[in-house]
Amino acid sequence: MTSSQKAPAAAGAKAHPASQLGELSLRGISRAYGSHLALHPLDLTISGGEFVALLGPSGCGKTTALNCLAGLLPLTAGEIVLDGRRIDTVPPEKRGFGMVFQNYALFPHLTVRANVAFGLKMRGVAKAETNRRVEEVLRLVRLGEQAHKHPGQLSGGQQQRVAIARAIVMEPALVLMDEPLSNLDAALRLEMRSEIRRIHQEFGLTTIYVTHDQEEALSLADRLVVLHAGRVSQIGTPAELYEHPADPHVAAFMGYRNLLPMDVVATDAGGTVAQRPGLRLTGTVVGPRAQVAAGRQVTVAIRPEDLRVAEADEPPIGEAVAEVVEYHGRVLHVEAITPHGDRIHLKARGQVRPGDALSLAVDPDRALFFPPVGEATQPDGGPATQAPGAGGGLGEAVS
Repeated sequence: MTSSQKAPAAAGAKAHPASQLGELSLRGISRAYGSHLALHPLDLTISGGEFVALLGPSGCGKTTALNCLAGLLPLTAGEIVLDGRRIDTVPPEKRGFGMVFQNYALFPHLTVRANVAFGLKMRGVAKAETNRRVEEVLRLVRLGEQAHKHPGQLSGGQQQRVAIARAIVMEPALVLMDEPLSNLDAALRLEMRSEIRRIHQEFGLTTIYVTHDQEEALSLADRLVVLHAGRVSQIGTPAELYEHPADPHVAAFMGYRNLLPMDVVATDAGGTVAQRPGLRLTGTVVGPRAQVAAGRQVTVAIRPEDLRVAEADEPPIGEAVAEVVEYHGRVLHVEAITPHGDRIHLKARGQVRPGDALSLAVDPDRALFFPPVGEATQPDGGPATQAPGAGGGLGEAVS
């Protein structure tokens, strides 16, 4: 799927005429600070009812893109078109978007009800209509019983729901969320992920959500936009990116924790074989096989759950010694080290203890070979990004 390709609206989204948009198009939008291009030209089309997540590490350009869309930052180039009307020259307050920030930005001296109603009052909405909309939204976010309380009397998750309610009570064409769960503990993050998705569906919202957490993005979004150094690495559905990452950077965010440069030693009808000291394996080439001829270097990507302890009659790809073993319920997460110092991560179902010698195996279709940096092509024809952990050991990918 190309960066400008459009996906259908989310299945099952409830119609809500006042809050739905038809189509939002970002056409080559970019943002520069002097000579530094923080956001390279981005093309993206979003349909009404979609939930799109901008995913990437700090400094990748995702918040810059969101702020450009909100009107908080002017564009250096490109245009934003909403239902056929150009809006990038329109002031932020005139765009009709709702925004949910990391810090919630609630008024501490106002009750929950007053916080939610504040924007409507500023716009001069009639009292009866304000009351109706506030009550409807409080019911939707399940805060009716807390309506009389002040923010300081609420839990973090409840405060987050107030912030969401305040944004959607305006019945915006688009809701923008900038890492709204980053200040919550693990249990609340999990609970609020479900709440945000439920609210999105029940209110018929169109949502753009910024996060660095791949689990959040995978669980919430209809489509993901993975950014790296201000450039789009890949755009697609969660399943597309999870199963078919376009480059090592996307692979790292999709759980391929084991990333390692290796040398191609053979490529024929039987597959492509690569090796480095202590490791030799057959894998699947991402992109044209001609780019990974014998003698070239590739970045090999393997998920921990796809790397396993070899069976007795199975030829191993290498040997390693278990160093750290973590209990994860039905499986063990094992961090092991090869005789040549490469750290690898795998899942094991049998008994493994620190110090155990392990023979390793992986199926060829579960080991991805990415061509050298600058030679792989993305879905939009752009160059590949630098492989996370290139030059280091397995397991040096960003988390």
